[in-house]
Amino acid sequence: MLPPAALAERVEAVLAEDLPVIVRAGDPVLRHPAQDFDGQLDDDALGRLISTMRRVMHGAPGVGLAAPQIGIPLRIAVLEDPGVQDPAVAEARARTPLPFTVLINPRYEAVGDAVAAFYEGCLSVPGYQAVVERHARVLATYTQPNGISTRTELEGWAARIVQHETDHLNGQLYLDRAVLRSLTADREHGRWAQPTVDVARQGLGF
Repeated sequence: MLPPAALAERVEAVLAEDLPVIVRAGDPVLRHPAQDFDGQLDDDALGRLISTMRRVMHGAPGVGLAAPQIGIPLRIAVLEDPGVQDPAVAEARARTPLPFTVLINPRYEAVGDAVAAFYEGCLSVPGYQAVVERHARVLATYTQPNGISTRTELEGWAARIVQHETDHLNGQLYLDRAVLRSLTADREHGRWAQPTVDVARQGLGF
């Protein structure tokens, strides 16, 4: 665990970059639980970190980014999803637009027993996607940047994003939960880019 001064120094070093590089799988920062945020950064530094994470997420592009993905071991993640244009995909995946959201020290728990399996990718594991079965609905508990504690029930794709990013903060990658037989290179993924994974199940035998 980094002491506050060392952590603040690392944050400033990352923020000094024009656009921080996304850390790739194999870097230890992705494999250790991140530290809870408890005031190690002042409001200005926290605001600049959140703004930078949002720019990195958009630039990738992605729908979520956890602080460890830019080398900062803090329990902070940003989310934003514009949704998809294809009505069939949107309905099958319960994917609706998710406004920009900041999660500080997030936790989640399942609501009900329903699960859903879809392909996921990760900015820290470029070039591949795999099917991950996740809770269809979760109750997320987190703190907003203004210090307000929040409990929000999420379903569908928004719930998936929260689970994916919170897993990052626990030192887990989506591949730890994936059906590895479904692993697909991006250049091959077009044949399985269906509203559901039923065709992929038949084709790849999982």
